[in-house]
Amino acid sequence: MKKNYSTLFSVLFIFGVLGLLFATMMPQWTTNDEVPLSEFSTKRALEQVKNISREPHFVGSENHDVVAGYLVKELQKMGLETSVQEGFSFSDWGTLTKCKNVLARINGTDGDKALLLLSHYDSAPHSFSHGASDAGSGVATILESVRAFVYNKKPHKNDIIILFSDGEELGLSGAALFVSEHHWTKEVGLVLNFEARGSSGPSYMLMETNGGNAGLIKEFVAANPKYPVTNSLMYSIYKMLPNDTDLTVFKEEGDIQGYNFAFIDGHYNYHTAQDDANHLSKNTLEHQGTYLIPLLNYFSNADLKTTQSSEDDIYFSIPYTLVNYPFDWVLPMVIIAFVLLLILIFVGIAKRILSFGEIAKGFIPLLGSLIVAGIITFFGWELLLNLYPQYNDLLNGFTYNGHDYIAAFVLLSLAVCFVFYQIFSVKKLTMNHYIAPLFIWIILNFAIAFYLKGAGFLIIPVFGGLIMLASFVITQKSNWKLNLLFSIPTLIIIAPFIQMFPIGLGLKVLFGSAVLTVLAFVLLLPVFGSFARKGMSSLLLFLVAIGFFVKAHYSSGYELGKAKSNSLVYILDADTNKATWATYDTNLDEWTKTYLGENPKAAKNLNSLSLPSKYNSGFTFTADAPMKELAKPTIEFLKDSVAGADHYLKIRITPNRKVNRYDVFAKEDLDIQNFKANGLSLLGQKGSKYERKGTKLLSYYVVDQFPLEIEFNVPSSSILDLDLMESSFDLMTNPMFSMAKRADWMMPTPYVLNDAVVIKQKIKPSAKIVEVKPLNSGTRYAFKKDSVVVVNDSLKKP
Repeated sequence: MKKNYSTLFSVLFIFGVLGLLFATMMPQWTTNDEVPLSEFSTKRALEQVKNISREPHFVGSENHDVVAGYLVKELQKMGLETSVQEGFSFSDWGTLTKCKNVLARINGTDGDKALLLLSHYDSAPHSFSHGASDAGSGVATILESVRAFVYNKKPHKNDIIILFSDGEELGLSGAALFVSEHHWTKEVGLVLNFEARGSSGPSYMLMETNGGNAGLIKEFVAANPKYPVTNSLMYSIYKMLPNDTDLTVFKEEGDIQGYNFAFIDGHYNYHTAQDDANHLSKNTLEHQGTYLIPLLNYFSNADLKTTQSSEDDIYFSIPYTLVNYPFDWVLPMVIIAFVLLLILIFVGIAKRILSFGEIAKGFIPLLGSLIVAGIITFFGWELLLNLYPQYNDLLNGFTYNGHDYIAAFVLLSLAVCFVFYQIFSVKKLTMNHYIAPLFIWIILNFAIAFYLKGAGFLIIPVFGGLIMLASFVITQKSNWKLNLLFSIPTLIIIAPFIQMFPIGLGLKVLFGSAVLTVLAFVLLLPVFGSFARKGMSSLLLFLVAIGFFVKAHYSSGYELGKAKSNSLVYILDADTNKATWATYDTNLDEWTKTYLGENPKAAKNLNSLSLPSKYNSGFTFTADAPMKELAKPTIEFLKDSVAGADHYLKIRITPNRKVNRYDVFAKEDLDIQNFKANGLSLLGQKGSKYERKGTKLLSYYVVDQFPLEIEFNVPSSSILDLDLMESSFDLMTNPMFSMAKRADWMMPTPYVLNDAVVIKQKIKPSAKIVEVKPLNSGTRYAFKKDSVVVVNDSLKKP
């Protein structure tokens, strides 16, 4: 009876700790009652999200101007003086566009530096995204928090700048415009940036700094947000990878540091037509508010210079707070753990309760569990991709039933562990076999101390394990209650990563979750090793895992709100006078087959010009399309001369139909010098050589039909070979095309040029050099009408 009681209590305890952990990562409910005006109201913030995200509002659309105007009015309703910063931005992504940043400022009493609240208001182009989560939620969080702050009339030292940036989705363009051109930039001491890469789940805090994080962490803890979710492992990985938030521009171009706050669950809604207010989690929106209100109150009066530091801290969140300590402690803590392990081994051997032979045998179930669980999960997911080919339709790699698969493979991994320890271990030898996991974990932490210090907090669960081992060595018996107590660090620190990795990186890394599950299991071996019937535990876990696989199967299809993405582009080659349909899809459906047929051709030739996209997606299939009389752009060579060894060119491209985007390409080996687009050099460009990746020269997102002018020089011995792709995002509404409406369980594929009418052609010299007339950036350029009747804004739902 005692064994059964301890096993049952242990299971309930573990579930209780995990339940508490995940319940305290974010608010679990929001009220629909009226909240006092002095407080943040999720209900009011959600109304702002609904107003912002009524329609897609990408750069160049008329709804984009509507949203910008709405934000100005909302800020003015609070009594704030507002301004609009307009101008061209040529970001280091190689993206040119005209931006419209919305700004306001609340003056403080005597602060040296200003606190900047940042979020972008443009929605993603191409996929009919309403931009509710990304980043209407961020804009709404700032609007509602500032409203409450202004209402309370709380005295504050520091000026507060509100920046609703434009063009973030195109290449951080609005942030680049502000940092490079606005005189307020030099006054900014700290940035709070609110973002989204999904539609639900906890919001993670992630810092960006050119120095150390110690000052930022100290001040963040002092601000005391209720639900902090963050860790220094994310910080270390983030610093090693290419970053792509507006805050990155502030860090790299203005040496201004700050905090990002972003949620990543529900990634399948990101940048899609499903990014609307209905899919945004209210609890997630509430979580963003629980960050900004205390941070705004604190940093509006804090000395912002104290966030500067040259030192880094280890940090990780536990329920309702953060734990932090210096990076310098990482290696000493690992050495101490290793020395303690050696001492305990030799004492245990001296007491004849440990033996080298049994310690060595402990590596068999450990390595067996790691290898088998990893293999089952890796090849299991590959098998599922073959059984359910529709999973490949979602480019982000996280399916609608992804959480079911996380649960299923984690449970399978646990079942594998119980099987191995049932076969190769018995209760009386558990602590002998526990040496192997502790040794492996310490070796891993030695590697972390040298190569990934941000993960240095992973030594803390090892100390919990060493205390369990020490208790056994001293008392010569295992105390299951003490073991449960010191299992808490493993559960709190490691368990969130098991779920977070596949959510953040896609289900392709499920095997990583499986390996981490095994590593967590073996660290808790003193708890699980005491279970009375490991074989039954394994069978039960296996059956529950099967249940999750069955559940995933029944939710593997598509429906309204969980739509299949598909893509179609019409491409007219103006040089060959041929037209084609093209798609990025690997699995054609009834809608795409209407245009591509049952046996489309491979689209290899179309990928010679690689359009930029998040996942480097290329066209997969193509089919002949009917010719349409589209008005081609006017290409003028304003300068075409040779001086010495250089060939100087200035080219203007003017649209003759309503267009949204230009992409210009040149061969990679063409040495391009002094490149400018509409008078601007690339942000961060060093030297005269135009640095680029691949064949793309630039992407220009058109506003007000403003022409594109590029100016550069190349060696006179070079052959000038330039290609142009002119795109309009109106395939579904263009009256020249009788397009069938998508079924309600379909949506446009995100991240790629989609639902577009494209003219592809060579940029060839004109017969004569035309007279140069300077462009006026304030002019709305008209375009010559062709047989296409162009609607004002192509924002009808496909």
